Amino acid sequence: MKNVAIFGAGRIGHIHASNLAALPGVKLKYVCDPNSAAASEMAQKHGAQVSDIEAVFADPSIEVVAIASSTDTHSDLISRAAVAGKHIFCEKPVDLSVPRARACAAAVKAAGVACMIGFQRRFDPTFSEARARLDRGEIGNPEMLVITSRDPGAPPAEYIKLSGGIFRDMLIHDFDVFRWILCADGDEAQWLSATGSVLTDPAIAALGDFDSTAVTIRTRKGRLCQINTTRRAAYGYDQRFEVLGSTGMLQCGNHTPSEVKQWDATGVRGDKPENFFLQRYSAAYRLEIAHFFECLQSGAAFRTTIADGVAALELADAATESCKTGQPVDF
Repeated sequence: MKNVAIFGAGRIGHIHASNLAALPGVKLKYVCDPNSAAASEMAQKHGAQVSDIEAVFADPSIEVVAIASSTDTHSDLISRAAVAGKHIFCEKPVDLSVPRARACAAAVKAAGVACMIGFQRRFDPTFSEARARLDRGEIGNPEMLVITSRDPGAPPAEYIKLSGGIFRDMLIHDFDVFRWILCADGDEAQWLSATGSVLTDPAIAALGDFDSTAVTIRTRKGRLCQINTTRRAAYGYDQRFEVLGSTGMLQCGNHTPSEVKQWDATGVRGDKPENFFLQRYSAAYRLEIAHFFECLQSGAAFRTTIADGVAALELADAATESCKTGQPVDF
């Protein structure tokens, strides 16, 4: 039985806590959150105890920590967990600062603990199947990737203010998908150009951020990736990508609540895409946490490492720079 402590009793913390509690051989022992009411509610729901950071790191029975707290706490908690000899599962991003993220990676390596970063899209069954087909060579050599990632609406201004900007907060998932799909053979980004606009809410501009972006990346092998994102899609949560290869193409479409289509005299109608990421990636969240513990048990390599977290953040930083300066970035 592996005892686990979770940091963060918010929306994503509830998802991870429920998935942890459902895993055989895993015991959610502690819940930590500055909001004592939220921590108590989560702990009671899963038969855990409310605790604080110091007590968690001092308890030798805790082998694993799951970090689902606010972004500004991630790097500190990762570093402290590494020093305490705890294995780590942490939501993205590692940090909003590349130097701090690299320092975290160094701390993890020095401590010899395991650390997986929660890029859940790699565990989505649809996206995973596309990657498996790529690995089997079913469309030849991948040459071009087009990613569409659109939220149904913008988060509150208070969230945006602390998010680090749309490239570090929202597109960091897309940068990871780019690396996962186009760079599996060791290829890497060589050139990046990004631009952004505020099209949905002037308040976002007042915070110094964008709500709509377009990014182009060229790799060292000449492969191309285009990413388009917006924080407003009236029809739901839009998550698609297609990858063009030398002998074919793979398309990954949206998930919908049902696959029923109604055909009648007025037209053809179907369900809109899933409402948001909690619904769209519910299976992915379950599969990623199961993968984390399976790899701890077997010693196999994680599908997403802290190095992946650092690399995605480096791309996010480059996109932020390119968007602000109007100039492309060379790596």
